[in-house]
Amino acid sequence: MNVIVVGMGRMGVNLARKLDRQGYSVCAIDQDPERLESLGESFGGSTVEGVGFDRAVLEAAGIDRASAVIACTSSDETNIVVARISRQTYRVPRVIARLYEISNAETYRRLGIQSISTTDWGVRRVCELLTFNELDDVVELGSGDVRLVRADVPALLEGSPVRELTVVGEISIVAVSHDNETFVPTQGTVLDHGDIIYAAVASSAAGKFRTMLGLAE
Repeated sequence: MNVIVVGMGRMGVNLARKLDRQGYSVCAIDQDPERLESLGESFGGSTVEGVGFDRAVLEAAGIDRASAVIACTSSDETNIVVARISRQTYRVPRVIARLYEISNAETYRRLGIQSISTTDWGVRRVCELLTFNELDDVVELGSGDVRLVRADVPALLEGSPVRELTVVGEISIVAVSHDNETFVPTQGTVLDHGDIIYAAVASSAAGKFRTMLGLAE
């Protein structure tokens, strides 16, 4: 996964280092060369010096092939511009932006951008959000006969109703996250680009569910 991290404050530096250690292909952006240098010699990713919302800078960072962009500068305004360009212009699948002012939350939500406030922000939380690109276990229920899993809605199912992922007695979609809001869907709820689904899946039907999502075994 190619990840761009914009803003090399303490959070950005720690995040870029952690993602690099986890095997992500990371590009760090900041207009201050000293902040980029603070990543250290052990950082195996790339760096680009410049303003994070400059399209030339983003293109130099490889945004055309990015799987995720994380905007974590000290400015809500900068973060939202970076996120909006990434989401609307370059169609980056996963966009996460740091949020300082709670009053800005609705703006992020309307743009379909994952936002993290200063009260719950953390490197671990960002890493959790980035892992939604396939199929993740949330919890095993009982003796493991049923699993609660989460997954991104694949392109092949965008515009499809929840009923197409429902198999009575085996697979049930229990929640959908859309534009930073999570709700219990009906069978007619239409899945959209960027949605995250939570499903209760019988262990015996795990392979079937992966096939329905178009995921390789």
